[in-house]
Amino acid sequence: MLALLFIFDKLLPSISQQTQSFVVAKWQQLSLLQQELPTENSLPSPLPERNLTDTWGAARSQGRSHEGIDIFAPRNTPVQSTTQGVVSKVGENTLGGRVVVVVGPGGAGHYYAHLEDYADISPNDWVNQGDVIGYVGDSGNAKGTPTHVHYGIYINGSAVNPYPLLQKD
Repeated sequence: MLALLFIFDKLLPSISQQTQSFVVAKWQQLSLLQQELPTENSLPSPLPERNLTDTWGAARSQGRSHEGIDIFAPRNTPVQSTTQGVVSKVGENTLGGRVVVVVGPGGAGHYYAHLEDYADISPNDWVNQGDVIGYVGDSGNAKGTPTHVHYGIYINGSAVNPYPLLQKD
């Protein structure tokens, strides 16, 4: 392991900044995989207002069920990462609109959707628990609904209910 770190240290200055960021992010992801998954009541809310309601599994259009919880707040309220980790996506999709995905301990994917805008982050960036990653909105299929952040957690590609993992007042 020490030899690998030595080689890594010697090679890093000779590669581009983009490649360096990618390599460092992958290294950080490997270290995250060795850490424990979140446990009950262990994660802070992504919003300062903790109006948490368990909306997991609620019926959605086209026979879908809700794979997360919605936390309502005024437009542009800062959304904070619930975990340390590596940003794996800053982009858009049909249902979630503007989304951010952070890969945290144990490889859990933390999914934040319906954002109004993103914070100054990019894929492969490292974020700490509490760092602002975006702002509450109504993008995607939430257009015209009360502004909120949809928060989901995916473990080994399967959605899990984030509600029991979040700290409640």
